[in-house]
Amino acid sequence: MPARPVPVHLGSVAGIRPGHEFLRRSEVKDAGLHRDLYRGISSLKGFPAEAIVLSGGYEDDLDLGSVILYTGEGGNQEGRQVADQQLKGGNLALHLSFEQQTPVRVIRKVRQGPDFFFQYAGLYLVTSSAAQVGRSGHQIWQFRLELMDEPALPDTGVALVQEPAATYEPAPRQLALSSRVVRDTRLMRAVKELYDFSCQVCAARLPTPTGAYAEAAHIRGLGAPHHGPDRLDNLLCLCPNHHITFDRGSWAVNDDGTLRGQPGRLTLAPAHEINPLHLHYHRRRIYQPHQAPTLF
Repeated sequence: MPARPVPVHLGSVAGIRPGHEFLRRSEVKDAGLHRDLYRGISSLKGFPAEAIVLSGGYEDDLDLGSVILYTGEGGNQEGRQVADQQLKGGNLALHLSFEQQTPVRVIRKVRQGPDFFFQYAGLYLVTSSAAQVGRSGHQIWQFRLELMDEPALPDTGVALVQEPAATYEPAPRQLALSSRVVRDTRLMRAVKELYDFSCQVCAARLPTPTGAYAEAAHIRGLGAPHHGPDRLDNLLCLCPNHHITFDRGSWAVNDDGTLRGQPGRLTLAPAHEINPLHLHYHRRRIYQPHQAPTLF
């Protein structure tokens, strides 16, 4: 009976580009970037490391962006080294990454005041691996990682085509391939029907010859850099004015439904449960209180 393949995944993860953000460590794991919820080094015994999380938990770490000095695992207590580290487990995996020059995915824990999120930084190469004495006098394994260029997208076989020039010489054009987020129109219609096409903020209902008009607004946007989910708990039913000002950060929604940036409270249908994580993301990453005008 043939041996089962070992599920080690080195290199990029499909659909995840540098800058992709995650609210929780569990989302990082679910995306396939890192296999553990707590350990800093993602690895399987006998193989190079797959990924590391930079969380600022080791006193000898140094993060310069494109260059990282990363302290191995073990002997750490509340950010201070209290025992020597050994070349085993994740440390041995990172040493194998150095010897075999395999890419390592790097995820940063980014702090903003009392809040934090996780961000995929890209692929790095381990350019040195050495045991040395750390700040607290104990032996540590320290690894230097340097940012790699992300691999190019696969060749689709479609050449760029330029239109023949006409007599009036218009601006040249090229045929190019692009990707876009596919939205679930059923969900978008569902959130509008929950509120009878009325805005959840101002209750405006815009009649047109083809029926009432409202817009489905994603709280955490679907596209980069937000990468929100296309789910009902990430949608609001808004009039065009409140949609554009919400997306531009003029106002936000508190967990209890009250508004920031303007007076009022969000109307909420009994069947519409909004995920507070998306509201939190919008307040932290999109809402700009210093620029919030009075709307009406």
